[in-house]
Amino acid sequence: MSEASSLSRLFDRFSVTAHGRLAFAAAGATVILDQLSKWWVVHVLNLPERLQIEVLPPIFNLSMVWNHGVTFGMFRDSGQLGRWLLVLVACIAVAALVYFARSAQRLIPAVGMGLILGGAVGNNLIDRVLIGAVADFLDFSGLHFPWVFNVADMAIDIGVACLAADLLGLEPSAQKKA
Repeated sequence: MSEASSLSRLFDRFSVTAHGRLAFAAAGATVILDQLSKWWVVHVLNLPERLQIEVLPPIFNLSMVWNHGVTFGMFRDSGQLGRWLLVLVACIAVAALVYFARSAQRLIPAVGMGLILGGAVGNNLIDRVLIGAVADFLDFSGLHFPWVFNVADMAIDIGVACLAADLLGLEPSAQKKA
């Protein structure tokens, strides 16, 4: 029995729609890209020791920041209690996203939920559980954007924008239900 047929039977058993499968594919791709990019900057580029690599000065650099908090470093001084509370909140968010993504009926919200799900797993589960902090390294401070972020952060932001567009009815007309 192939893995593809096992996965297909699992999706069928839990009534995962075609758009739900797309959401889970987007989540998986996000986790892979996020974790590979972090591994690359930490272990190949050795960014924790170098601290910063100029890429396109002054617009874009790779800058090492270990984020122990949440978005924009909020709650970074919460210690271990804060770390595990963030993991708990992430687990609840991931469970809710899995529940809703599996029955997604439209493309834009499916992609949005998948991106948010992948970002939550990459940042808030894998990094916080295994490392205790999130590796941020994309630095656009030359554009007066003061925060350093990573692939999972981008995915979450794009996913939220997809959900907002859907809520506002901004999806393409071919995707709208009659």
